[in-house]
Amino acid sequence: MKLFHLLFLAVVAIANSSAQAQDASPNPAPAPNPEPNPAATLQYIHAAWDTLTRSMTECHSLVDTKISATPLLYMPADTPVPREVTALEEKCHVKVVALPRRIEKLGDVMPAELPASGLLYLPHPYVVPGGRFNEMYGWDSYFIVLGLEADHREALAKDMVDNFLFEIEHYGAVLNANRTYYLTRSQPPFLTSMIRAVYENPASFPATPAGRAEARSWLDRAYTLAEKDYSTWTRPEHKAGSTGLARFFDYGIGPVPEMADDSTYYPDVIRWLVAHPGKGGDGFLVKGSEHPEAAEAARLKQTSCDVQASKVCARAWAAGYRLSRDFYVGDRAMRESGFDPSFRFGSFDGATEHYAPVCLNSLLYRYERDLSHLAHLVGNPADAIRWDRRAKARDAAMQRYLWRPGEGVFADYDFVHAKPSSYAYITSLYPLWAGVATREEAKQMVDKLSLFERPGGLSMSNYNSGMQWDEPFGWAPTNWIAVDGLEAMGFHADAARNARNFDATIDEGFARDETIVEKYNVVAGNANVEVRTGYKVNQVGFGWSNSVYLKMKEIQQKTENAPAN
Repeated sequence: MKLFHLLFLAVVAIANSSAQAQDASPNPAPAPNPEPNPAATLQYIHAAWDTLTRSMTECHSLVDTKISATPLLYMPADTPVPREVTALEEKCHVKVVALPRRIEKLGDVMPAELPASGLLYLPHPYVVPGGRFNEMYGWDSYFIVLGLEADHREALAKDMVDNFLFEIEHYGAVLNANRTYYLTRSQPPFLTSMIRAVYENPASFPATPAGRAEARSWLDRAYTLAEKDYSTWTRPEHKAGSTGLARFFDYGIGPVPEMADDSTYYPDVIRWLVAHPGKGGDGFLVKGSEHPEAAEAARLKQTSCDVQASKVCARAWAAGYRLSRDFYVGDRAMRESGFDPSFRFGSFDGATEHYAPVCLNSLLYRYERDLSHLAHLVGNPADAIRWDRRAKARDAAMQRYLWRPGEGVFADYDFVHAKPSSYAYITSLYPLWAGVATREEAKQMVDKLSLFERPGGLSMSNYNSGMQWDEPFGWAPTNWIAVDGLEAMGFHADAARNARNFDATIDEGFARDETIVEKYNVVAGNANVEVRTGYKVNQVGFGWSNSVYLKMKEIQQKTENAPAN
């Protein structure tokens, strides 16, 4: 274990090398007002891909600071253990374990069935986000793939998509990430966009007859597995009532295991709810003891969570209360959404499962359109017609339930209470990117851009809840989806302006901290982030911020190179 811990410390040192070097100097004297330098930002990004790359042959890939347990590596039940993986047992003091049975879909194997949490094997190298996120994530990876291709790292981009195909084949779907505690949920579905990004890049396959044959074979397999992944979102649990739309849902129960490294999150939620009755947290609290006796523990297992089976559950207590079972359903659904947390779906997003969200259904519409396109490419016109019909049906449902003509916006729909949400959220712009919005709708949506536009980029919302996915914070993925959508719909000046503002914020943060982080304060235009409740740390690295910085540069260059009118 000594060698393993030394390797882990080395990884942390690399991730924070610039800051540590500055601290180590005898008389550190940073400039009081360092000037942003885009060239320095780019240099950091070019080098960061190697720092953030993991593989099954390296000990530091196995580390999981969220759980802080002895590392385990799980192999699919039907996959032989490669020689290099067997070597990890001695090299990294890791235990290699086979999953108990073949997995066809999310929830087939529950994390509680396994002896301990561990990493799920993937055959190819991949890029992790950074910080505490030392595994390959579902939606982060779409933006990372875009950045890798923009930085001419096409082979690594293809490796990541191949890993997702492996996940679908052996773990049932694109996972939240390749850890066993994520076997119960996915993340926002971007797989077909990743497949197209790789397939349509001429550098992904050799420009030879053999290379073209390889590309065609690869696309056949990718199409088949993407169709299987799509079925995740049409299961009964993912249906948003009778709307014909989808919702987020996690097949697990109780608090999530990955919060083991943050013992304050759930107690913080309880304290806030107790102090703010009637603020969107109705039904989220149940009376409970900090150390319940057996009878109360049995009751709490039904009304809250299992204090005897889950250390995270046992610690989730404050002020005489515990969180309700329904809150945990919403909490898990929120984590599948990727937006963890905001106040978009009630306090701390505890009612996420009650909504048909604009973001998810926009992504599924694009998924269906992509599958139609891919069906044509693989020579299956009947499938293409079927996918077109599904896309049209979803479009009609989105127009019926999500489009608000009086306000000129797409809004999330609470199908449990049959009413639209009035919460202004940046995901209302997703239909621009997905191609759902008509030209007239797009014009009305752009008129509402001021709801989110700030000096440093696009804010998540116009409500400061103190959560990391609300005002005043801006994130790379949602800034890119919005900017790319504006560009696709012909609003080039709006796209370029927001691209320039967000990149300037990253440059400002890098000039001061010599690193790139997961989120930014777009009101102040810097990386000074203070979260009052919930996740309080701004993780460094950072995969999607690095990537979106590069893609925003492309948008700016398009405008600069456009012929004058």
